Amino acid sequence: MSDTISLIRLKRLWWVGPLTVLASIIGVLIVRTAAVAILHPEPQPMSLGWGAPIGFTLILVSGAVGVFALIVRFARNPIRTYRIIALVVLLLSLLPDIAYAGSSITGASWPVAISLMTMHIVAGAITVTMLTKLSVSGNN
Repeated sequence: MSDTISLIRLKRLWWVGPLTVLASIIGVLIVRTAAVAILHPEPQPMSLGWGAPIGFTLILVSGAVGVFALIVRFARNPIRTYRIIALVVLLLSLLPDIAYAGSSITGASWPVAISLMTMHIVAGAITVTMLTKLSVSGNN
C-alpha cells in the first residue's frame, strides 16, 4: 500500500461526500443565478431553470464520489488517477454544451452554452478539490 493510499480515509466520505454534493449544487446555482441575471434568456431554457442544474449536479457529483471511492480502493496513486479521470470526464461533459450552442433548440445560444460549461467547470473544481483534500488525513 502506498503512502498516498494510507493517508486517504474512506470513512471520511460519509461526510465529505454529501458536503461535496451540497457545495457543488450551491456553486452551480450561483453560476445559474448570475447567468440568468446577465443573459435574461427568453424563453428560459430548461437547463437554466432550477430543477435541471440541481438534479444533474446531485446525480453526477454523487457518482463522482462513488468513482473516487472505487479509485481510492483500487488505484496505486488514487489522487492522481482521480484527477486525470475527472479532467477527461469534464472535457467530455462540455461536448453536449458545444453541440447545444449550435443547435436549433429554442433558447440555445453560445452565451447559454458557456454558462452551462461554466457550471460544469465549477462543479468539477469543487468536487475534485473537496474529495482530494478533505478525504486525506494528516497535515499534507
